[in-house]
Amino acid sequence: MAIENPFNGILKTLENPDGSVFGKYYSLPALNDPRIERLPYSIRILLESAIRNCDEFAVKAKDVEKILDWENTSPKLVEIPFKPARVLLQDFTGVPAVVDLACMRDAMNRLGGDSNKINPLVPVDLVIDHSVQVDVAKTENAVQANMELEFQRNRERFGFLKWGSSAFHNMLVVPPGSGIVHQVNLEYLGRVVFNTNGLLYPDSVVGTDSHTTMIDGLGVAGWGVGGIEAEAAMLGQPMSMVLPGVVGFKLIGKLRNGVTATDLVLTVTQMLRKHGVVGKFVEFYGEGMSELSLADRATIANMSPEYGATMGFFPVDHVTLQYLKLTGRKDETISMIESYLRANKMFVDYSEPQVERVYSSHIELNLSEVEPCISGPKRPHDRVPLKEMKADWHTCLDSKVGFKGFAIPKEAQAKVAEFSFHGSPAQLRHGDVVIAAITSCTNTSNPSVMLGAALVAKKACDLGLEVKPWIKTSLAPGSGVVTKYLAKSGMQKYLNQLGFHIVGYGCTTCIGNSGDIDESVASAITENDMVAAAVLSGNRNFEGRVHPLTRANYLASPPLVVAYALAGTVDIDFETEPIGRGKDGKEVFFRDIWPTSEEVAEVVQSNVLPDMFRATYQAITEGNATWNQLSVPEGTLYSWDPKSTYIHEPPYFKDMTMSPPGAHGVKNAYCLLNFGDSITTDHISPAGSIHKDSPAAKYLLEHGVDRRDFNSYGSRRGNDEIMARGTFANIRIVNKLLKGEVGPKTIHIPSGEKLSVFDAAMRYKNEGLDTIILAGAEYGSGSSRDWAAKGPMLLGVKAVIAKSFERIHRSNLVGMGIIPLCFKDGEDAESLGLTGHERYTIDLPSNVGEIRPGQDVAVVTDAGKSFSCILRFDTEVELAYFDHGGILQYVMRNLIHAKH
Repeated sequence: MAIENPFNGILKTLENPDGSVFGKYYSLPALNDPRIERLPYSIRILLESAIRNCDEFAVKAKDVEKILDWENTSPKLVEIPFKPARVLLQDFTGVPAVVDLACMRDAMNRLGGDSNKINPLVPVDLVIDHSVQVDVAKTENAVQANMELEFQRNRERFGFLKWGSSAFHNMLVVPPGSGIVHQVNLEYLGRVVFNTNGLLYPDSVVGTDSHTTMIDGLGVAGWGVGGIEAEAAMLGQPMSMVLPGVVGFKLIGKLRNGVTATDLVLTVTQMLRKHGVVGKFVEFYGEGMSELSLADRATIANMSPEYGATMGFFPVDHVTLQYLKLTGRKDETISMIESYLRANKMFVDYSEPQVERVYSSHIELNLSEVEPCISGPKRPHDRVPLKEMKADWHTCLDSKVGFKGFAIPKEAQAKVAEFSFHGSPAQLRHGDVVIAAITSCTNTSNPSVMLGAALVAKKACDLGLEVKPWIKTSLAPGSGVVTKYLAKSGMQKYLNQLGFHIVGYGCTTCIGNSGDIDESVASAITENDMVAAAVLSGNRNFEGRVHPLTRANYLASPPLVVAYALAGTVDIDFETEPIGRGKDGKEVFFRDIWPTSEEVAEVVQSNVLPDMFRATYQAITEGNATWNQLSVPEGTLYSWDPKSTYIHEPPYFKDMTMSPPGAHGVKNAYCLLNFGDSITTDHISPAGSIHKDSPAAKYLLEHGVDRRDFNSYGSRRGNDEIMARGTFANIRIVNKLLKGEVGPKTIHIPSGEKLSVFDAAMRYKNEGLDTIILAGAEYGSGSSRDWAAKGPMLLGVKAVIAKSFERIHRSNLVGMGIIPLCFKDGEDAESLGLTGHERYTIDLPSNVGEIRPGQDVAVVTDAGKSFSCILRFDTEVELAYFDHGGILQYVMRNLIHAKH
């Protein structure tokens, strides 16, 4: 039974300077514990949450002590519970979350429980943002045209979410066309400090997109979790997490003239990947902090998944308060935030002497050493200094196929593909740019790089430079505010002149919503086997993600995206080679169009104003005509349409009983897929367009959906039939069972037949056979996609044996009842002589009480091999989820028992 909070003795009243009362709060200084002063600020947020939620049931006083003693406990990987203040969803992950809540209500009804108990217990902010497929690009009315197309395609999905906003309490839905979820979170939703019924506490958030970390730039602790974990958090479950180590990242100095925040981010990303920060917090500090705007901080925080950290945290200071004022937050709210954080030792005042905090490890960067750079051609942490880009490109052409290689024979590297573009002769070479997109939350948060891109466009237009007409250019701001300051500065017209029209407000090219490139360009690429390039100001450039036909994908700052679009190729040395010829016939170089830091600062200062934020977010609360006219069903139980190819009732709770199924091992399982290192959730989870020959396409055609109406996997995340068929359907996936062949196929071992992964999995299931997956290091890196765990579960996968897992994906596998195992250090499938043609038995007790987190487990094959693996259930709570068959089943049974 829950008891009164044992820490109620440290509840203090916080007074306004004028004598009025802000509210009560749990005071960390009132603990009189000298360890608090030495704690990183990010850990203090975990501490406050544990104190405030302590009920000696879900959160215990001993958990508080573990966090207080962080200096000694964090190296021991102790488990703690964490209850975030709120949950953030976007529509691609929001749809399955609302689907699951609706299913849980149905199951509660069936099992005799109170279905109205299925309601979010913490505020849930759902932003519909992944809804801009770039169909219409080079036109003034692109936004309107794309939005109309999105409403046509996604009316059912939008309607379902609108139903959810009224069916479930505590759920705010931000309509489509408002901006990218992380930008809306930063500018509007982020509270920094909550005041709920007179109780003050720090804002903290878990979100279903891995880039939820962007909010850490605002001093709000936030990170990405799988949709499965987020749903449990919504229902009041504490998240079980290992108390993380904290890497202290000291910043000194100042960025040089002409160096952008993006250059800094790509440098930080590479440094932290090298340092090794998976599962850790990174906390930034040092005198260099005063040189970083809030937008710069948010850009660094956003890239946490790319450097592998749980979050990159910037404690609240004067820069944070200035940003809150800029973005239209009320003065009294800002005053409350500052007073509370100062009173509770969570505010950094750089004008005061700094107490030395303890960190698990240290890293330092002098900002003056950062140089212009881009990352690619296939991974975000493969940074290339701009001055080395041409040489690096030629090395990539030469090198064998891999993260930095395309294996183009020497004699073919100078090949020219001739084609006709709308009646005019055109040419394509290796490295030519066919997509140039200013996109994604990473950079469109940042006025300095957005207006910097506009200044590059202005200088280029003044000199008479043009972008080749077949390059697909686009601009997708994260917020409507960008439109306002581009218009006020008079700069949008220059971007338009070069083809960078605004196409919409949401995730576009970075998530694979780049739309089609011109047919003549596509044919020239495929018929001549050209390595075409995309340059985007996003955060992800994994293979096959941006567009199936761009084998080289580079991350760059918005100004560099414009520069590369003008050059038309990545095969250029900007220092020595001209970008093009101006209207006077003279050569124009990169230095001729690149703005100084002073020029950028001046245009930012005079054109980014608080009223723009207030007006933009006032419009959000009012919705838009198309959204407001959507008619939705009433009632708290959803009426499922069996014919729908968008919203489908998944089978998770169909056969659920009141008794947990218990723990289980795996017997004589076949290997469905055998992978090497760095298999990302982009490889596993359905994403991007639906290939015409795929099992998902076959399903849609059988259900009367025309090919032009396939839409994307993301838009169909509410239909498990399509998502299961799209699992492991990435065209660039490499499965060792195929012996060098690339693509979404596998070998059905008993028959030796080569089948699509889905068809092979269904054959095993129909034969009553279990399957496992073998994998290398960093299995499941990338986005926090719940379907990367839901999909394998629906395919019948019972266990994954890998060298190592990315944090979020491992916990998602646990949440779906899949057993995660790690090879012992120094061992992997290859060193153990495993081919994937064996049958695997994993010996686990049927009584969960006999299993320990992290214990050794024996794996035996039918070929007589036996080896030991580490069981990666990391906490007792995860073992409870496994016992129940998954996290949602655990929550459901607890809610039903609570009724009685």
